[in-house]
Amino acid sequence: MSGTEIELEKDKAKFGLLAVIASNVAIVAVAVVGVWRLKGDTSVIVGILTAAFTAVSSMTTAYLGIKAVSNTARSMTLAGGPVQQPPAPAPSAPAAPAGTDAVPTPATPAPTS
Repeated sequence: MSGTEIELEKDKAKFGLLAVIASNVAIVAVAVVGVWRLKGDTSVIVGILTAAFTAVSSMTTAYLGIKAVSNTARSMTLAGGPVQQPPAPAPSAPAAPAGTDAVPTPATPAPTS
C-alpha cells in the first residue's frame, strides 16, 4: 500500500468513528431531554432509557463489526487471498452395520420355477 492509501484508510476510520460517536451523543441527548420533560413518569422513562441503550449499543456494535470484516477482507486481499485447500476425497460407500453380511440382500425374493 502506498502512503496515500494508508492515509485514506486512517481518515476513513477516524470519520467513521466520529460519525458513530456523534450519533451516539445525539441519541443520548434526545433520551436526556425526553427524561427531563417527563418529570418522573418512571414507566416511560424506563422505556426511553432502554431504547436509547439499545440504539447506542446496536450502532456501536454494527460499526465495529463492519470495520472488523472490512479490515479482514483488506488483509486477505493484500496477502493474496485465502489458501487453496486440496479437493476433498470422493465419499465411499457406507459400511455395513456390525453383525450383518457385507453382501446386501434383495428386498423381494427371486421367483423360483
